Amino acid sequence: MSGKSYKYLDLITVVFVTVLLCSNLIGPGKAATLWGFNFGAGILFFPISYLFGDILTEVYGYARARRVVWMGFGALAFASLMSWVVLALPPAAGWRGQEALVSVFSQTPRIVMASLAAFWVGEFANSYALARMKLATSGRYLFTRTIGSTIVGAGIDSAIFYPVAFLGVWDTRLVMQVMVSNYVLKVVWEVLATPFTYWVVGALKRAEGEDYFDRGTDFSPFKMATG
Repeated sequence: MSGKSYKYLDLITVVFVTVLLCSNLIGPGKAATLWGFNFGAGILFFPISYLFGDILTEVYGYARARRVVWMGFGALAFASLMSWVVLALPPAAGWRGQEALVSVFSQTPRIVMASLAAFWVGEFANSYALARMKLATSGRYLFTRTIGSTIVGAGIDSAIFYPVAFLGVWDTRLVMQVMVSNYVLKVVWEVLATPFTYWVVGALKRAEGEDYFDRGTDFSPFKMATG
């Protein structure tokens, strides 16, 4: 892979990491309900990270997407560590915000590990599936690989996160309901976002002069180099 520079790769990376951090820190601990339908509140925003993960792999290739996934993983790990340190520090006398801060940002080690594991495995599965499907379709039928890769990646993510994080904490039936509903919503979200994905991918390919095919790519998730 060449050392070609890109106009918008940094921007896509920032969007990806921002959505990842916000959706993991704010959304996953709340089970919400609308019209009798139970779902994890973070599902409203978390699928955006899969959408931009698809865009990264489709335009720039698996190796660059791999670097961004590792950046997201590192940012998420640091945010979790920072939350733990800040909450563990004794509050100053007269400061009364500790309970509110704990209520909003406290995450058990179990939830942190579930989140990190689900993200890492799910995102790499998503990028791998899309890259392989792009080769198999010779770059045609973009919708099949954006939706197909989400079916794979989001399925693995949901199957890891909710059981590991909440079995024995939430009622088992609620865990299963939220896990399945979140998975379905992620896939539906991806389907609905297909016109937007087509527009962004097309615009980026034209602007960057790039439409990368992962021929000969080393798909190991542990290799950091792009070349």
